[in-house]
This record gives sequence, structure tokens and C-alpha cells, in this order.
Amino acid sequence: MSIKIDLKIFLFLFLFLLTSQLEIYIVLMVFAIIHELGHLVAGLILKFKPTELKLTPFGLQIRFNIDYYNKELHIQKAIIVLAGSLTNFLIATIIIIFAKFNVSIENTYIYQLIVYSNFLIGIFNLIPIYPMDGGRVLKELLKIILGAKKAYKLTYIISKTVLIILTAISSIAILYLQNIAIVLIIGYLWYLEVLEIRKYNKRKNIEKLVNNI
Repeated sequence: MSIKIDLKIFLFLFLFLLTSQLEIYIVLMVFAIIHELGHLVAGLILKFKPTELKLTPFGLQIRFNIDYYNKELHIQKAIIVLAGSLTNFLIATIIIIFAKFNVSIENTYIYQLIVYSNFLIGIFNLIPIYPMDGGRVLKELLKIILGAKKAYKLTYIISKTVLIILTAISSIAILYLQNIAIVLIIGYLWYLEVLEIRKYNKRKNIEKLVNNI
């Protein structure tokens, strides 16, 4: 299994340090990594072999080796993807339940930071933008219903539409909150989207060549 580090993580660390938000970023990174470990555990339970771990500005990325194909594979992949957000929701729920037995904890900064961070990461990852978790689940479910070709196309359309809407909403939030984190997140999502657009267009060109032969 290979281990890689995305060097853009150091740029993010530097920018958050300049804006005095380094503590928040580190906390988010910790729970983002735990989020990915949820994927890893689910994959191992389903007997998938991890082939790559990559540390990115938003946590870990895990790739599994898939050496077979059947209809159940799409469900299994969706379960692995959902396991990440479920891990964050589980952590937040446990902390909330624990706090109920100690009322003083509910008002502490650490308690609020842990709960909000996990809910934020869990919900954010479920947004249907590919290649985020929500987009991956959407693609796998659409493959079952529509087949691979139509699933890729519809996932691409939905992903781009949601990202445009999210960018518009975030632009308003940036004006009021003036938070660099929002700018970085939206910018990184568009970077991922551009990469996926290139892959999608490459796939379409290959299909055209095959159809013309």
C-alpha cells in the first residue's frame, strides 16, 4: 500500500496560520482523517484491500483494490462511502450524550468545537458534488438504476449544478463572514471539479472513437 502527501496541505496550513484560524483547521483535519478511517474500516469489513493512502488539505483519501464486478459492488461501494459521515455523526452523538450527564461540558468551547466540526464534516461530505462522498454515492446508485454511461453523465450535470449553487450561496456568506476558509473550500472544490470535467470529456472522446470504429 502506497502513502502519499498532497503538498497543497502546507499552503493551507500557511494561509490558516496567517488568519489565526490554524487551531480550527487542525481540529477539522483530525476529524476529517477520522472520517476517512470510517471508510477504511467499512472497506476492510467488506473485504476490500486498501492500495493507497493520500493526505490532502481536507483529510485522507483511501483507494481500494477492486478485482471483481457484480451488481452488489455498487451497494458495497456506497456503504463504504457513507461510513465516513456516519463515523462523524456517531462521534458527535456520543459527545452530546456524554455531555447530558455533565451539564457544564455543554458550555465549553472544546465541546462545541468537537460537535460542530463533526456535524460540519459529515454533512459537507454528503453534498452531491463528485468526487466528494455525496457525489460518489449518487453515482453508484445511478449506476444501478440507469447503467454506467447515463450515471456518469447525470452525476456530472448534478455535481456541476450543485457546485454553482453552492458557490453563489458561499459568495454571500463570504461578504458577511469574511472567512478565508470558505474561499479555500470553494476554490478546492472547483479544482476537483475541473479535474473531473477533464476526465469526463476524455471518457466521452474515447466513447466517440470506439463508436466510430
